[in-house]
Amino acid sequence: MGDGVVLEGALTRLVPTTEDDVDLLSRWFASPDFVEHWGGVPLSRDEVAEKYVGRRRPSVESFLVLAQGTPVGYAQYWHAGVAEGGIDMVLAPEARGRALGPDAARALLAHLGGTLGWRRVTVDPVRGNVRAVRAWEKAGFRQVPNAAKNLLMEFTFAEDRQG
Repeated sequence: MGDGVVLEGALTRLVPTTEDDVDLLSRWFASPDFVEHWGGVPLSRDEVAEKYVGRRRPSVESFLVLAQGTPVGYAQYWHAGVAEGGIDMVLAPEARGRALGPDAARALLAHLGGTLGWRRVTVDPVRGNVRAVRAWEKAGFRQVPNAAKNLLMEFTFAEDRQG
């Protein structure tokens, strides 16, 4: 599934990450503001290279989120079964609150449900990250009751799979 697909949203474009993105992603993932709700601990360049530039394909697909051609965040989707899996996304602090997250999520959903035929997608934002919870809700996700530290939210596709 690592076919180099580019996903288009109304406000964002998601492009597969490559080894050329290690320096940018390393700067982001070394910043406490960036990882505040993504594990909370800055990551080393080696950790970023191992996890976020496509080395885990096909089980995890990694993307840069672009707004007007400028990288503003990172997104990934991962497989949890034949027709389901999850999305993770983090935006740079200056990109938050601009409707870019919901737009990128909708682009991912269109691909996952429309192209790949997934039936269910989950996300698990930190409970205290109200901005992220609202963004996922704007993209169509609904909370699923659970007692874990992170919320569980899901998006289920209609039978016609129109993300």
